[in-house]
This record gives sequence, C-alpha cells and structure tokens, in this order.
Amino acid sequence: MTTRLTDSPEDAAAYIRRGQTVAFPTETVYGLGADAFDPHAVQQIFAAKGRPSDNPLIVHIADRAQVDDLAASVPDAARVLMDRFFPGPLTLILPRHPDVPSVVTAGLDTVGVRMPDHPAAQRFLAACGTPVAAPSANRSGRPSPTTWQAVRDDLGGRIPCILRGGRTRAGLESTVVDCTTAPPAVLRPGAITLDALRAVVPSVQGPATGDDDDRARSPGTKHRHYAPSARVCLVDTPADAVPGAAHAYIGLEAPPERNAFGRVRVCPSVEAYAHALFHVFRASEAAGCTTIYCQRVPDTGLGEALMDRLRRAASATV
Repeated sequence: MTTRLTDSPEDAAAYIRRGQTVAFPTETVYGLGADAFDPHAVQQIFAAKGRPSDNPLIVHIADRAQVDDLAASVPDAARVLMDRFFPGPLTLILPRHPDVPSVVTAGLDTVGVRMPDHPAAQRFLAACGTPVAAPSANRSGRPSPTTWQAVRDDLGGRIPCILRGGRTRAGLESTVVDCTTAPPAVLRPGAITLDALRAVVPSVQGPATGDDDDRARSPGTKHRHYAPSARVCLVDTPADAVPGAAHAYIGLEAPPERNAFGRVRVCPSVEAYAHALFHVFRASEAAGCTTIYCQRVPDTGLGEALMDRLRRAASATV
C-alpha cells in the first residue's frame, strides 16, 4: 500500500467517507481514524496498528450535537466538563449508544468521546461528516507520534493517508474521565490536570490503582504502552544515570557528565518535559541509543500524567 501525504483536511476526509483510515494531527498526539459507525473501517485500525481487540478506542467529534449519536445518556457532570473543556484534550467515558459498533468499545457498554482543539483536526472531522474513532497513530505499544514523520515511520505502507500538521502542542494524550460513575473518576491522567477538573467538578476522583475493570474502560491503561526499542530506566537524580555514548537522558536537571551521553535533553519545566518525551524517545532510538534514562518528577499536576507514561514505558528503575 502506498501512503499518501496531504496537507488538506478535506482531501483526507474523503478517505474516511470511502471507508478507509487516515492519520491526523490533534493537540495531543496524532490519531489514526476511521468512521466510528463502520465496523469494517474500524477493524482496519486494529490491523494497521497490531492493536489488541480488547483495547477500546476514543471517538472524536466535530460538534457537540454528535454526542447524542454516541451516548445513550449524558450525565450532568459530563455536560459541565464539556462546557469547560470541549474542544480540548479531555475524553469522557459515557454510556454507549446501541448504534455504536462493539468493535469501537471493545465490547464494553461505555464509549470514550472527545472533541480535539486543533484547527486541522476540526476541519478534518467536520469534513468527514461522521464521528471518527481514533487511537494514537503508532504501532501498538510504541511511543505515541507527535509528528507526521513519526506516523510515517510506524505506519507508512500500512495506511492509505496521513494528514500532515506540525508537531503536536501537548505531547501527551488526553485525560480520560469516567462519567458513568458517581462521582466521576479519572481513568488515565493526561494533558488536563486533576486540579483543573476539580475546579469545575469538585467531586472528580483521582486515578485508582489496581482496578482492572475500571481501567479497561480507558485506552492506554491495560497493556504496556509508550515504549521505544531502547531500554527506558527511571532515575531519581541525574547522578543515577550511567554515562555512555549509546545512552540518552531526559530530565529537569542535567547529568554531571553531560558530554559523556549520546543525547541529552534538559527541560525547563514539567510541561516542556511532557511535550518532549515521546519525541526524545523516538529521536534517541533513531540515533542508536540502547538505554534512555528519564528523571522522575513529582506526581502532582501534569507530573502525574508524565509519570504515568514513564512508568508504562520503563523496563527498569535505578
């Protein structure tokens, strides 16, 4: 298969209307989309990514009115969160409408819905004329793509079209909130922090640990994710990272022997760290690095989402 590159959201949307898949930019990471109401098209996502069938997809919408096509009901807390964060990097878990194919939801009675805050994504979704089911546009388990070139590296020749855009703004996936429970609960931390959610709905609960039934409702929580081919090791301080020409490092502080590493990225803030993480993973891998040392950050604010991704990618802790 030849993968076409296009800069036109309208041209890319024509593939969706023909029952095919398209990779497209959002403010978080690039997604791989298909018509959410076309089970055959959705199956192509799983085939291209090598994605397990028990991992549900998020459905992306262009207009709030489309929520009624996807959800059997919309709890009050969900409406308040949509008022504040749609469009934006927030996914809401809602009761599934019977018309939503089970392949989208991995057989669950819930569906994840979000409205991206990205101009090209908004034009693309509007031109599709249908909600679009889309996980991240990478091979399953790999770091999520933050550039169209990363999509091409993983899926070139496996999908028909990539809608090109710039590097994504957030660099981490959306926050996932389960609104089918009372109170609502975060299933996957992401670009919107728990404090920001509680400023709107004070009762929102933070992520639970060890509850497989709850975590299964959210993508990115049940299987190992976000890992490059290089070994990812978490360190508390830069001094714990072992220098080496085939070693990379990313963190908030520089390692003592900075010049002895093959690649080093020192980030001025947790936000910059989160934005750079997946890009550094892929760039280090491409440079032949065999180990990537990642400095831990406090599990507060955006650091909660960053540490979630780091733990899921890590093969060791130093």
